[in-house]
Amino acid sequence: MSQRLDYMQQSPEMVKKFMELSALYKKSTLGDTIHDIVNIRASQLNGCAFCIDMHHKEATLHGERELRLYHIAVWRESPLFEPRERAALAWTEALTQIPAHGIPDELYERVRGQFSEKELSDLTFQIMVINAWNRANVAFLPVPGSFDKAWGLDKAGLS
Repeated sequence: MSQRLDYMQQSPEMVKKFMELSALYKKSTLGDTIHDIVNIRASQLNGCAFCIDMHHKEATLHGERELRLYHIAVWRESPLFEPRERAALAWTEALTQIPAHGIPDELYERVRGQFSEKELSDLTFQIMVINAWNRANVAFLPVPGSFDKAWGLDKAGLS
């Protein structure tokens, strides 16, 4: 696999602003676990190899267990996720693959039962951001792992 073009080099101002938006999750009360599993699940659904690689390494650095990372793709059948995590994963799937008739009220109510209004808003923005990154990376094919050293992901020991 080879990169089609370096969008970070071609559009540095846009990338800088998008990275600033992406960094805002750290101010959220959602926490690393929700952030990590949401990023991984959206990236799985979108087929973004670069993001799957990066977010697995981030989750490992945050202390996530290896088995839970394997189970994200099958979270509905896995006993390893708490109700709040399941709600975040369901919301991620719904917003990543928006149903033809929109988001069902039942899903909204189930997710709303796990998150405050502020948290649900933050979660929704996080899902929007990871989906946008996925689309850029699927379009231009940056090589997975190519930024590991620069971003400190080599410390995960997964390269």
